[in-house]
Amino acid sequence: MSLKHILLVAFLQLHFWTIVIAGAADSNSPIIGIDLGTTYSCVGIYQNGRVHIIANSQGERTTPSWVSFRGGERLIGESAKHAFHAAPGHTVYAVKRIIGRTFDDPELQKDVENWAFDVVNQGDRPVIQVQQDGGNIQNFAPEEISAMVLSQMKQTAEAYLGKPVTRAVVTVPARFNDAQRQATKNAGIIAGLDIVRMVNEPTAAALAYGLDRKNVASSNIIVFDLGGGTLDVSLVSLKDGAFRVIGTAGDAHLGGEDFDSRIVDYFASMYQRTSGIDISGSYRSMSKLKKEAERAKRLLSTQQTVNIEIEALYRGRDFSAVLTRTKFEQVNKDLFHKSLEPVRKVLLDARIKTRDIDEVVLVGGSTRIPKIQELLRDMFRGKKISQGINPDEAVATGAAIHAGVLAGQPGLEDINLADVCPFTIGIETIGGVFTPFIHRNTPLPAMHSEKLATTADNQRTVVIQVFEGEHSKSRDNHLIGEFELSGIPPAARGIVQIDIQFNVDVDGILRVEATEKVSGNSNAITISSRRSALSEEELEEMKLKSKAYRAGLSRFLWWN
Repeated sequence: MSLKHILLVAFLQLHFWTIVIAGAADSNSPIIGIDLGTTYSCVGIYQNGRVHIIANSQGERTTPSWVSFRGGERLIGESAKHAFHAAPGHTVYAVKRIIGRTFDDPELQKDVENWAFDVVNQGDRPVIQVQQDGGNIQNFAPEEISAMVLSQMKQTAEAYLGKPVTRAVVTVPARFNDAQRQATKNAGIIAGLDIVRMVNEPTAAALAYGLDRKNVASSNIIVFDLGGGTLDVSLVSLKDGAFRVIGTAGDAHLGGEDFDSRIVDYFASMYQRTSGIDISGSYRSMSKLKKEAERAKRLLSTQQTVNIEIEALYRGRDFSAVLTRTKFEQVNKDLFHKSLEPVRKVLLDARIKTRDIDEVVLVGGSTRIPKIQELLRDMFRGKKISQGINPDEAVATGAAIHAGVLAGQPGLEDINLADVCPFTIGIETIGGVFTPFIHRNTPLPAMHSEKLATTADNQRTVVIQVFEGEHSKSRDNHLIGEFELSGIPPAARGIVQIDIQFNVDVDGILRVEATEKVSGNSNAITISSRRSALSEEELEEMKLKSKAYRAGLSRFLWWN
């Protein structure tokens, strides 16, 4: 261990006792609800019969999910977003699009091309690389950046409650796979939070919508959750306080960030036509366009035109333009129509017609876009399109309600939540065939077991490859983990039987166990031990770094 780490550990051991004195975690500590968003995050708590969305130190009820590093210091939230324009390469955002993915993920590679910060490959894991003033470089796993945002939410709640907070319900996109869910849990560990439950974002929104309607006899609702980076659509049945998710679909790579990018590209092309200069390689210029694109998008939800004025966009040259709502809709036309595909899918899977839907609930800031609302009204003719809950706070509100249920808050005793598995999960069998064990939209928790036999004479080992997806061939699905069962007694093929058991818990995290019946040999895997997962040693080191930041030792971390 280096001198730096020895001194750091010594200080943190002393710092630990201040935490103990302040109050250690126990079963009576409050449980908060956190919406960990792609672009903004929000925190709330259920107290005294209602949800309190907690404002941050600037008085804002949502906090940008941005982190910036300058001069050895760390900025989180609005201050980090402001720092982006001065130092785009030192500012990290949209980390939710990185977490739990492998470096070669096609969606990630498309995003990397547009980001100002560096994402490098370490053992097929994406690592965010930040270069500080003076040339010092530090690497951060996506989990660490998410942990910084979670830590900020934790501190916001602690300032409001006046006591330590160590437990949280955290929301994730319904389409998050197993690796992304486990990585989010690890982010909580790094932040000093026990994530007692993960709830799918549209399910949380349904809770927020349905809390005051729990006495309704029966109702089918579509929750359309279009945020900054993801789209989730869920079909939810409400009956006598029970919230049952019937089906879910979505797009893990569609949201306000994508609409902003289309505007940025449009402005960059306009600038090139008028000046003859391609500014797409200038991160500073593109960051200025990104800021204006987001502002224009928001304003066009309530007005028809927006004037764009940017001083010194590139080498002292100003830029001005007018963006109309019509042009905004035109450059995003395919993306807007693409947002309806998951709606059709979830209805088709459930074999339900639009006429059987009682209400469509809009969640997420991007549902403020008039064209999105128009397309949904056209699809669900005559049905109510509900905007009764704040789209920016609905998911955090639902998370806080579920946290209240887990904490035993009075008034929530009748709330019952049942979610579903978002993907079909199975294994590869002979010929590369995908054999499903747990099907998409199966209620959680779920368990399924099968008996398999050896496929060769005297086979001593078997490799179990676990996939998620909807295709009949394994190669067309997503490999989420594999493990080996060894010590199989020699016998003719087909004689030795192996029990395979799949368990998916309420958080959507999968555990697979294989047992050979004759010898009793067994092996198991929690599907987090894949290429993108953190080791226990790495997790401990990241917890140490996180504590150092919280203890005000950030400059010490940059010392080589």
